[in-house]
Amino acid sequence: MSAVRAGTILYSMDETKLTVRISRETLARAKQYAHEHDTTVTRLVVTHLERVGHLGAGDDALTSAKGTRRLAGSLSQDASEDEYRDYLRRKYG
Repeated sequence: MSAVRAGTILYSMDETKLTVRISRETLARAKQYAHEHDTTVTRLVVTHLERVGHLGAGDDALTSAKGTRRLAGSLSQDASEDEYRDYLRRKYG
């Protein structure tokens, strides 16, 4: 496995960059948290995504996510777009 050093972080060649849009305030809090816990924002994101589920492993990667489990079954898998809209109207008014 070949690797490239960027600053003090070692990246393997099978990794890629991810661009996300978040508020400046959220980013500042994430950086502060990372600093206080001797880690990086990248490591925080990777750790979170790994907890959500291993992409491509076994069953649906997101089914282990707490929020996803809570929502599972709230609407039939074969529900139409109109049924989904009706469901949201009833739920949220």
